[in-house]
Amino acid sequence: MEIKDWTYDEFPDCKDLPEGALRLEMTGDEMGTYYVHDVEYAVVDGIHLKLQILMPLSRNEPVMKCPCIVYVQGSGWMEQDLYHSVGRIAKLAERGYVIAIVQYRHAGQAGFPAQIQDARNAIRFMRKNADMFGVDSDHIFAAGTSSGGHTAVFAAIAGPDEHEFFDRNLYPGVSAGVCGILDYYGCVDIEMEDGFPSNVEGSQGFVDIDLVLSHVDPAVKTEIRHKATAASYIRPDLVLPPVFILHGSRDRTVNTRQSLEFYRKLRACGKDARLYILGGADHGGPEFWSERVVDLADGFLRYCLAGDKS
Repeated sequence: MEIKDWTYDEFPDCKDLPEGALRLEMTGDEMGTYYVHDVEYAVVDGIHLKLQILMPLSRNEPVMKCPCIVYVQGSGWMEQDLYHSVGRIAKLAERGYVIAIVQYRHAGQAGFPAQIQDARNAIRFMRKNADMFGVDSDHIFAAGTSSGGHTAVFAAIAGPDEHEFFDRNLYPGVSAGVCGILDYYGCVDIEMEDGFPSNVEGSQGFVDIDLVLSHVDPAVKTEIRHKATAASYIRPDLVLPPVFILHGSRDRTVNTRQSLEFYRKLRACGKDARLYILGGADHGGPEFWSERVVDLADGFLRYCLAGDKS
């Protein structure tokens, strides 16, 4: 064979196979992901915050322009393991979405609403750098698991532009608006008495609400708990993109009722919301990233992209 700078179309196709070998025909549209790690998106109070970015690609389209999901990894508001869900969420990236996994200032560094401020700046960063990461800047979603679900919901509740309480805009003139929310077993109700069944007083429970509020003046903690509860903001006149909620039926960490009550409030106020309860599922796990459930999430995202509210 001649040694030269072959183009793909010029290069001869190997079809003369030995006996017993099998040829599997490929279309070139099979999807994979390209992982860009530790992309700094902000420095806040001396803390360097990073994104883990997954970009979809195929042989036919090695460079794509896709909708983006800004995804907040849950951690009980503690320090996140940013790499924990890379393998799982790649399944959604392979459906044709850029995924940006957000590092937020954890509760040991800053209390509510710092995590929301960080997520909104991550959205702005991805929008501002859309060309660099193959993002369709008109179609960005907020998503998250557990405490990250709380963060994602609030990032959208705050609206597309400046918000006095939830915003610390590092990218003036760049919108933090999203066109849909994916809330995976989010801690959306900080006021629910039994909202965190395994977080009993004196235990090392996964969700430490007192730590989340440790930066708050004790005199206003009750007020802040109300401000940190998503349903407090849901009114008929609130402009909110469609909401997709997933929760396990046997969640020992975040009471399933948090999602049930949040969904009821959304629907009562005329909001576009879907709720799926995964029978037998606990707080996260492989069930939430099974093909059947990824199909549901993908269907919701495409519904939002189509603008079909019927």
